[in-house]
Amino acid sequence: MWIGFPSHADLWEEHLAPAQAETAVVAKALAGVGGEHVKLLVHGEAARASAERLLSGFPNIEVIEARFGDVWLRDTGPIFTAPGEAAAFAFNGWGGKFILEGDEAVADFIGQGAKLTRHEFVLEGGALDHDGRGTVLTTRACLLNPNRNRGWREDDAEEALAGSLGARKVLWLDQGLMNDHTDGHVDNLARFVAPGIVVCPASYGQDDPNANVYDAAARALAGFTDADGHALEVVRIPSPGRIMSAEHRVLPASHMNFVVANEAVIAPIYDARAGAWAVEALEVLFPRHKVVGLPSRALLTGGGSFHCISQQEPA
Repeated sequence: MWIGFPSHADLWEEHLAPAQAETAVVAKALAGVGGEHVKLLVHGEAARASAERLLSGFPNIEVIEARFGDVWLRDTGPIFTAPGEAAAFAFNGWGGKFILEGDEAVADFIGQGAKLTRHEFVLEGGALDHDGRGTVLTTRACLLNPNRNRGWREDDAEEALAGSLGARKVLWLDQGLMNDHTDGHVDNLARFVAPGIVVCPASYGQDDPNANVYDAAARALAGFTDADGHALEVVRIPSPGRIMSAEHRVLPASHMNFVVANEAVIAPIYDARAGAWAVEALEVLFPRHKVVGLPSRALLTGGGSFHCISQQEPA
């Protein structure tokens, strides 16, 4: 499991140390109960020193210094399609919002040990979720946004995903979360937990800012069939509710941004009660995994969480 370690003080400012601490705890969980070999990417000597201090002596974690713009390896890294094979895509800073030096080199660095097939269209890994059998989930708000691939329609995207990732059927949701700078990545909205089973949030609290988005997604999912023609089972778990920044801005917090490891599921937590309910629900959905809920408030100030900072590489 590749993980990005917050390294740039100019990007993270006062949140740098807390975000580093949260990432270190995630890395330990993935390498411990998760059964993963963790490759932690750091940028610069100061970040390396922080990572080594936080992770000193912990087994199965390899600290690797590399050049990158920021930690969101789900979007800047390659997508592994099989052991030793990966696909790389163009990346334009989520539609030109954040162009950071080094992000263009991440896919080649992570994929250097694999047969890397490069595709010229813009695609971020967090824009997709899949069942492992050819069914892909995405959102129109992101994948058809003209700030990615101008002129794309659904059939253009479906053809591109079929050719690059073997998608047999694409399921389209409309909008993502409020104030999500990714323009609505699906990994904050709905995820496959098994073939034919999709989880998405239910609103938590009377002032949940994404209540309508969650309900619309659940209705759409209930009407879908997968690539094999089977109706989807839709399971809803509590959202974190309204999570605000210090500047009183709604943040795109989501329990959907969990990462699935070999032996554990690591889920982000923002509200203690809602988080406990979400963990309980995920334990039912992942009976063979240890479900661990960990704080992600500092990482969220950068716009993402555990799924966003990670990228799995099959052995």
